[in-house]
Amino acid sequence: MSNLVMRELDETAAGSPVGARLAAWRRRRGVTREDLASRTGLEVEYVAGLETGREWVDRRGRLAVLATALRLDVADLTGQPYPPRGQEHAAVRAVAFHLRRRLVRRQPDAASGVVLEELAERTRAAARADAAGDEYHLALALPELIEAADRATAVAAGPGWEEAVRLRVDVHVLAAGLLRRLGYKDLAWMLLHRARPGTREPLPVLVEEVRLLIDLGLPEYALARADRAEGAGADWEVPALAAVAQAMAGRRPQAEQLLAAAAERAADARESALVIAARAAVAAEVGDAAGVADHVRAVDHAALDGAHRSRLLVVAAAAEARQDRADVAAARLVEADAAAPLRLRLDPFARDLVAVLTDRTTDTVQAAAVRDLAERAGLR
Repeated sequence: MSNLVMRELDETAAGSPVGARLAAWRRRRGVTREDLASRTGLEVEYVAGLETGREWVDRRGRLAVLATALRLDVADLTGQPYPPRGQEHAAVRAVAFHLRRRLVRRQPDAASGVVLEELAERTRAAARADAAGDEYHLALALPELIEAADRATAVAAGPGWEEAVRLRVDVHVLAAGLLRRLGYKDLAWMLLHRARPGTREPLPVLVEEVRLLIDLGLPEYALARADRAEGAGADWEVPALAAVAQAMAGRRPQAEQLLAAAAERAADARESALVIAARAAVAAEVGDAAGVADHVRAVDHAALDGAHRSRLLVVAAAAEARQDRADVAAARLVEADAAAPLRLRLDPFARDLVAVLTDRTTDTVQAAAVRDLAERAGLR
């Protein structure tokens, strides 16, 4: 095997930065940088910067355009699912095997019922772990929780059946979200299909499908799903997600209209903070770094849970880096890692930024922190 082929295999190994994988796939497809720039509408300098490690991907729309131009899945460029790094990451990845096995089973393992009150409390605990960005404890809970929810719906009757179905949907949506973040997007889609009670499309399933389609780089399909969710009684979250999809497609005015609708529907401080965080995400998607900074300052960070705060800080870090403030960007990433460590290290956009900042950060303390973060993410 030639050295060039060996190098390309290394560069497309899971865990590599997007730019290295892009360069390897572009060569495999026999496409020049100029051709790729023409196909995507991106500048040749940006493509070259990506491939040489000077640039990074911080917009979902750009990632999707690059993947489409090379006839790839988005995951071919991000490298997901990433190789396990540490015991907790290994345990989280192992849950995909258990959930895949659960999908092929037609009947629950046991005929005995489940106390709905206990199932409800366990589901709330899993939801709290999800909100905190605690992928490890969420992953540990899910296989048995899905088993219990299946048993509950198999034996429940009367009013209890509706509650069992609701809990089963919630559990499946939590599992699909974890699989989506890990990179098992096909498995996540199958789990969401399994969650449907008959032909019904519960709102939580539709909302998670919108998230999944956004992560797959399919904004138009995400918007179509969002329309169906509106018919199912959507709250603030659906227009906020649809705004991100519109921004991915380059339609900022429509995104702003959806954000205004989301703000009107926000019922409390937490939801209002999440809408502002969505405004920051939209600004990032259209390349408005200054706008991102404004929205990040406007967010009530105390109202955000760990997962959302971590994601907002990643968006803020990318905006700071775009404005040549690498040390500040590094500090934001360190904050994001403290808020939800494994959630951050499995985020392809955060990983790409970490890889770039390892060479840009000048402050001694922040540089050491970013190198440590890169090590723990498997980027060094």
